Amino acid sequence: MPRPSLEVADILRVHGEAYRRAHAGHLSLGQLKVMSAIEACRTAGMGGHVARCDDCERLAVSYNSCRNRHCPKCQGAAARAWLADREADLLPVPYFHVVFTLPEQIAAVAFHNKAAVYSLLFQAAAETLQTIAGDPKHLGARVGLIGVLHTWGSAMTHHPHIHCIVPGGGLSPDGKRWIACRKGFFLPVRVLSRLFRRLFLDKLTAAHARGRLSFFGDLAKLADREAFAAHLATLRRAEWVVYAKPPFGGPAAVLAYLARYTHRVAIANSRLLAMDDHAVRFRWKDYRTADPRTGAVKMKAMSLSPAEFLRRFLLHVLPPGFHRIRHTACWPRAPRPRISAGSGR
Repeated sequence: MPRPSLEVADILRVHGEAYRRAHAGHLSLGQLKVMSAIEACRTAGMGGHVARCDDCERLAVSYNSCRNRHCPKCQGAAARAWLADREADLLPVPYFHVVFTLPEQIAAVAFHNKAAVYSLLFQAAAETLQTIAGDPKHLGARVGLIGVLHTWGSAMTHHPHIHCIVPGGGLSPDGKRWIACRKGFFLPVRVLSRLFRRLFLDKLTAAHARGRLSFFGDLAKLADREAFAAHLATLRRAEWVVYAKPPFGGPAAVLAYLARYTHRVAIANSRLLAMDDHAVRFRWKDYRTADPRTGAVKMKAMSLSPAEFLRRFLLHVLPPGFHRIRHTACWPRAPRPRISAGSGR
């Protein structure tokens, strides 16, 4: 694959040092490590190896990758290896894609409490799916899922949400048979949304009561329990965004989708258009222009100052050791069921 004409690494090499100086003392160690890793990726700074042709004795130098999970260049190989391990896990049944999104007011809290709030997001989403799926009024089965955390919108703003890939059915309560969902329909979105809202807010309130959340700047007042409760009050009445997409065409389509989503970073090099001393231009999807019939979204060009571009990119650096891809089993230690494509209730 040809190298893109412009990469995030190029922007960091030109503007990264000035950004570090301007924000000295305000960047986390994790953010500084990400900047350094991407700047050095596939350069002499990372070391490398030399290959020689036995026939013509021509030498070729290949520099090492940084392998940082936030580097746009290093995710392709990681995604391929991960997908090879997952391929054997997929079942011959329809799969559904369900997305759980945090409201803007919670996203602001999450920014200063990434590990805590993102973990609660995973827990609430998985518990919501398993609770509603386990209800005999809906499916009456234990379901498993893969959850993938994304923290960005197309314009790299902070927009935490989880993409859940769920098989269209699950194990019966006794673990002995497969229960399939109705064709083309998994679970009611409104029911999922309201349970997700309650579970997440209850978990967030409990985390606040245990002193596991920190607040800074304009949010410092939320350290007070009553102020925090008031902040959440309107959210308990608002509709939260949970949506389910049509089922995938089969396991192969699930793998193709996962290949695009599991190891994404905030922006791909292919979306970058141009850079100079004053601006970075890139393509983004304006979802406000989505066609109500087809869902098609217009691509637009956005220009940001180099400093604002880097600020947005670094918003999405995850805490060290945080797992952004998580698996929830449908039944602890259950043997893998024998399922055919025509299995039903």
